[in-house]
Amino acid sequence: MSGAPARGSVVMRVDGRDVVATPGISVAAALLAAGIVVLRRSPAGDTPRGAFCLMGVCQECTVLIEGRAERACMIAVRDGIAVSLRGPHAE
Repeated sequence: MSGAPARGSVVMRVDGRDVVATPGISVAAALLAAGIVVLRRSPAGDTPRGAFCLMGVCQECTVLIEGRAERACMIAVRDGIAVSLRGPHAE
């Protein structure tokens, strides 16, 4: 991130780096808006996974949010939220 976030923005931490987002949108939408499309890797086959249904049904967007496995499309972004794209099956 360069400089301060725009007024009305929040900053989330994604794998240790700052990502500016619009308050109230889902973590998945914020990641996509930031150009982050691979949200995790499949535990069976190590294939890339990203947001798919964006309504909480498929679980493809499951990442670690504040240390817990969560569907990124179901969690609203907020200032300082910590997200890990290693996924819930990472060591």
